[in-house]
Amino acid sequence: MTSPNQTRASKPPRRSNSAFLHLMSIHWWMARLYVLLLAGGWGMVHVPLPQDGRDFAYDLHKSLGILTLIFLAWRVVILIQVWWRKYTKRPPQVTPAWLHKVMLHTLLYLFMGCVPITGVWLSNAYKAHNVKFFGIAIPDLFPQNTDTVEIARNLHFWLAYSFFALTILHLIAQWKVVRAHWRQVQKFIQIRLLSR
Repeated sequence: MTSPNQTRASKPPRRSNSAFLHLMSIHWWMARLYVLLLAGGWGMVHVPLPQDGRDFAYDLHKSLGILTLIFLAWRVVILIQVWWRKYTKRPPQVTPAWLHKVMLHTLLYLFMGCVPITGVWLSNAYKAHNVKFFGIAIPDLFPQNTDTVEIARNLHFWLAYSFFALTILHLIAQWKVVRAHWRQVQKFIQIRLLSR
């Protein structure tokens, strides 16, 4: 019979401060933000709201968009650390599966940047000084130009829905992880309901 110390020693310790765990933590926070942004963006276009509610929804949408850009920058820094640690020890095996994974993730990262940036372009083109981050004014990245509003609106719309389609592909590719995460969420909800 093995002692608890032997069992503990046989399992590798979980490094809560590892770059990979930080990366996954940011991943899930960003995933939640994108669900809010996509649902909110759809709602702002299709749900009739009074002007006060509409202004609040747009301000919140823009703030969350800026927040995703901040998270994205942080995530890229940590991703570089993860890749550096992983691939300086052993170069990747360039297989079709590895290339597929890299291409999908590269596209996802591009969309994660392009969707909020086109949203900023749309806001700046429509009206100068129109983007705030939870009340803090953000300097305009694009000039006010009503001639470019429709281009920016179409780009923001199509990139957002293309990003959504790519996210669905990503979910399918990571279905086991999604199921495990969903079980954790269900368990958390059950515990919260039972503790009432």
